[in-house]
Amino acid sequence: MKKISSYIFKYWYFYAFGIICMVISVSLDLLSPQITKRIIDDVIQDGKVELLTKLLLGILLVGIGRCIFQYLKELTFDLVSSKIACDIRRTLFRHIQGLSVQLFDKNNSGELMSRVKDDVDKLWGALGFIGMLVIEVIIHTSLVIYCMINLSLKLTIIPLIAMPIVGFLAILMENKLGGVYEDISEENSILNRVAQENLSGVRTVKAFAREKFEIQKFLSHNKKYYDLNMKQSKVLVKYYPFFQFISKLMPVLTIIYGGILVLQGEITLGTLGAFTEYSTNIVWPMEMLGWLTNDVASAFASNKRIKKIYEEKPVIQESGSPTILNEVKGNIEFNHVFFSQNGKQILSDITFKLEAGKTIGIMGATGAGKSTIINLLQRFYDVDEGEIKLDGVNIKNLTLNELRSNISLVMQDVFLFSDTVSDNVKLGKRDYIGEADVAYAIDNAQAKDFVERMDKQYETIIGERGVGLSGGQKQRISIARALAKRNPILILDDSTSALDMETEHSIQKSLNELNDTTKIIIAHRISAVRNADEIIILEEGSIAERGTHNDLLKKKGLYYETYMAQYGDILNKDFQKEMEEYNKGASELREEDLKPPTINAPECLTPREVM
Repeated sequence: MKKISSYIFKYWYFYAFGIICMVISVSLDLLSPQITKRIIDDVIQDGKVELLTKLLLGILLVGIGRCIFQYLKELTFDLVSSKIACDIRRTLFRHIQGLSVQLFDKNNSGELMSRVKDDVDKLWGALGFIGMLVIEVIIHTSLVIYCMINLSLKLTIIPLIAMPIVGFLAILMENKLGGVYEDISEENSILNRVAQENLSGVRTVKAFAREKFEIQKFLSHNKKYYDLNMKQSKVLVKYYPFFQFISKLMPVLTIIYGGILVLQGEITLGTLGAFTEYSTNIVWPMEMLGWLTNDVASAFASNKRIKKIYEEKPVIQESGSPTILNEVKGNIEFNHVFFSQNGKQILSDITFKLEAGKTIGIMGATGAGKSTIINLLQRFYDVDEGEIKLDGVNIKNLTLNELRSNISLVMQDVFLFSDTVSDNVKLGKRDYIGEADVAYAIDNAQAKDFVERMDKQYETIIGERGVGLSGGQKQRISIARALAKRNPILILDDSTSALDMETEHSIQKSLNELNDTTKIIIAHRISAVRNADEIIILEEGSIAERGTHNDLLKKKGLYYETYMAQYGDILNKDFQKEMEEYNKGASELREEDLKPPTINAPECLTPREVM
């Protein structure tokens, strides 16, 4: 992370111009009491009425000049702080995007959003309006004290005594508020997270009638956020009366003591009038000191939290001298791969070879490690032992961009952006995928019918996460997104679970025509993997069975059990029907004749036959 000072130095000329405008504006502001002094002493007391017009014109010009330079000052600070905030937010977002998925496993997206939005906004304020006021308070106070000393050293003693007292109170208040600001920011992150989760999962909430529970959960965090803000307010209310009292008392003491000095002839009445204006003019910096201190402290706390994000480093590192494949063919090889996470063994001794253009099916119970194989192939995580090769090269020696950009992934958890159907399909290669490619992908994903029934067809805006579409429709658009990229490797992670058998069969037919594409199909349905060149069955992270569809059926192991669980009822019904027909022409049957037939490869049902 760049230090905040580096951003300031980068745009130093903006700050220099803003500060010059500020000095001119403050100087003009402090010129008004001098004109007041002349009006009292020269015009009122000495009767030099001819000076009145010039002096009043001077007040008018001071006011106009002050307006101009105040405007330039604020415009400059707003402009430069916006630029810096934009740079910080862009850099932070890029850093987060470059981190490994492990960060997102342990950090909620709502909290990360608070870092990117709320905490950067605090820095924005500190480098802009708040920072401008801090500088102005310093310049303004310094010039006011200088002018006061020039008018009367004795009267200057009053603000010089008051200011350290105000400073002490401000520091005391800031110490009280330091921890509160940290707690408020953390609770704000939690509040954002709870709200985001509930709004994203509103259908689940309603489906389980959890509205009251979720509302109560939100209100509990909202109450805590309220209590923390009230705690902050109580500290402010406790200390602000002291600031107000000192700021109001000082002009009164100035007038009393100054009046005595006027009577003693030490200063003129005009001097007292000018000094009173200065004493009133120094009040607002004192009143703002506590508020500015709080905001600056809050910005420091935000900067500290942003630094924590920058301290996170990608777990997945690219090779210093990566191998560049001129053309990815799609040969994939897992050699004795072991992987564990959080002390739990996920995969053990996974070995298989998938030639370019071939298809492998991966099946297994939930938690067997199917999706982990895909995560390792894309280097979301690195293996503990063994190696994974793409076209004969260890994927650790490839750049992440080359590795991942050659893989089209259809995930189990479909994520669609709030964008048009066309742009969702083009995702990842918007500059290279044309409308013809979109139409081709939509058609082969069996999504053409429902897309073309939409109001604006391919330009229809899909709601956030695909709101308004059924699960099957979202899956089909996700499949179209993968097909449109025409990458050498296609991965389908249980991507047809929400589709009916007929639609799934049509999509499988389209996939089978992709002869040059290496396909990895993770599924629970036999129909999704039955045509694969090889099928592996995972059990507790290890390969329990492997072979073709017919080979695995003959083994009568886990795959056979899954097959019978999915199609057994249909097979029994067909068998009973055959027996009934046979019984019409047979007088007696042996007991073994009533047993279901052995399931041989040729008798396997296709999805269309099952229907």
